[in-house]
Amino acid sequence: MAGIVVNQQKITDIDGAIGLCPFNAIEYKDHQVQTNAACKMCMICVKKGPDGAFTYIEEAKKEINKDLWKGIAVYVDHLDGDINPVTHELIGKARELAGKINHPVYAVFIGSNIQEKAEELLHYGVDEIFVYDEPGLKEFKIEPYTVAFEDFINRVSPSTVLVGATTLGRSLAPRVAARFKTGLTADCTILDMKENTDLVQIRPAFGGNIMAQIITPNHRPQFATVRYKIFNAPEKSEVVKGKITSCSLPNEKLESKINILQINQKEAEESISDAEVIVVAGRGIKKEKDLDLVYKLADALGGQVACTRPLIEAGWGDPRKQIGLSGRTVRPKLIITCGVSGSVQFKAGMSNSEVIIAIDEDPKAAIFDVAHYGIVGDIYQVIPTLLEEIKSV
Repeated sequence: MAGIVVNQQKITDIDGAIGLCPFNAIEYKDHQVQTNAACKMCMICVKKGPDGAFTYIEEAKKEINKDLWKGIAVYVDHLDGDINPVTHELIGKARELAGKINHPVYAVFIGSNIQEKAEELLHYGVDEIFVYDEPGLKEFKIEPYTVAFEDFINRVSPSTVLVGATTLGRSLAPRVAARFKTGLTADCTILDMKENTDLVQIRPAFGGNIMAQIITPNHRPQFATVRYKIFNAPEKSEVVKGKITSCSLPNEKLESKINILQINQKEAEESISDAEVIVVAGRGIKKEKDLDLVYKLADALGGQVACTRPLIEAGWGDPRKQIGLSGRTVRPKLIITCGVSGSVQFKAGMSNSEVIIAIDEDPKAAIFDVAHYGIVGDIYQVIPTLLEEIKSV
């Protein structure tokens, strides 16, 4: 950790010292000049303050013995034993990462009556599945699930832990990471592994303006959450090489302060995440009624319509139909973008599509960087032409 140390004896002008910080991070409290939580570590006070009044101190980093941590672990996200497809995708990525550092791939499966489902995962290349099959784990309750996850990490000491960025995963992963005082990178779009077992975690940052590369060199395990449809799921193999290890916990550790009174099943809805053909409306759509043109193209192709964030914020579309890291991640066989410039967040949410066709007036639009086919032109002219061609076929 780093911080600003204040030498009170060097400060003769209290008001002047307080006025040094543009973020109001210097205050006079308890008869002392102090820095508060608003400090940005810009070090203006160090450079412009009285000589020696403010000093930047950085503590020595504690090094960890990385040899004591081995393996890539995947949390099995499920509902009553039905495994979320993001789990298979993470297993595929875990196998790829583990191959670079010669580590095993683990899976941790927490629930009730899940033994049979666990055996299915062995067909996807997991070396060992740790199953916590207890009646007290039937419903997801954060306290016992955290205890089980913590027990798994203490038992196995995996170097990296991958969790699906589902509603459940986003609740569980931060709790477990906090137990081990380690870092967690959410919604990663790219993962890579260094030879020293440091996980390279890449995700959009600062509103999608940059791609941040994050590593956790001094803590283990390393946690990352990943959305559905970011990575490829491995093919199911008939050959089984891994094994299942049953784990148990004392009943007192499965106690929870949460009582589930009723579970209401959510109505099944058509999701763009599962669509094979998507037509996306972007900022190039001038009026809400002009979306009819996009819907006609989608209907002609038997696909769904999605929108970018500006159209959702304008109230022109269903938020569940938004593509991007602040919306849904998709990987259709065909995606056609209509008037979409191609922000970093949007591209991260659809760049793995099999075929990308982009239509935009601006030949320098960022969407053309990921498109397989690009049409530079006015969507109000291009789409009707496409519709005519489709009808003729």
